[in-house]
Amino acid sequence: MSVRVLAALGLCTVLVHPAYAFLEDAEARRAILELRQRFDTSTQETAQMRRSLLDLQSQIESMRREIAQLTGANEQLERQVAELQSRQKDLAKGLDDRLRRFEPVQVQVDGLEFSADPAEKRDFDAALEQFRAGDFAGARKAFANFVNSYPNSGYMPSARFWLGNTQYAGRDYKEAIANFRSMLKAAPQHTRAADASLSIANCQLELKDTKGAVKTLQDLVRDYPASEAASTAKERLQRLK
Repeated sequence: MSVRVLAALGLCTVLVHPAYAFLEDAEARRAILELRQRFDTSTQETAQMRRSLLDLQSQIESMRREIAQLTGANEQLERQVAELQSRQKDLAKGLDDRLRRFEPVQVQVDGLEFSADPAEKRDFDAALEQFRAGDFAGARKAFANFVNSYPNSGYMPSARFWLGNTQYAGRDYKEAIANFRSMLKAAPQHTRAADASLSIANCQLELKDTKGAVKTLQDLVRDYPASEAASTAKERLQRLK
């Protein structure tokens, strides 16, 4: 091989090696840049994920607070509902109690059964209690008020009977006779009718109306022959002959 050929080959070798080395450095730089870009992208994605996780955690905490508030509000609402239900029951009970004070009740007096207002029953019982206690003046006033206040009461025959007795006790014989007669006219078959007739005769005797008393006693024996008052009337008639 000639000297010129060898020299040319050597020159080519020298020129090719630096070019090849340059290509390798460029590829390495590109690889490094790609890795750096990937790292930066991964770092950004990681940061974004962290921000997303923080946002999610914040949302979870906010939801927990809302749930706690809703739970507290629900518990408060349940307490309010329970209080309202309790008040409703109390109001209903109070209303029932008030209504019962005005609702008619079934009563039985002197063999008669009828409906009466609670106030009506209370007033009659109070007047009768005064009579039994010997407070004839108080009982007379109470029975007189009753007769005026409850003219259609089922108690009326009994009320007039006891009113007549208070008047007899007060020696107001004419008024007593009037009430006994009103009772007999309204309820001639009343269980106290015979006693009312006997009381009329007693009032007539107190008024010195012997003739009237005899007539009343005779009517008593005729109308109520099986009564104890009739037996007493017969004895009185024997004494008045």
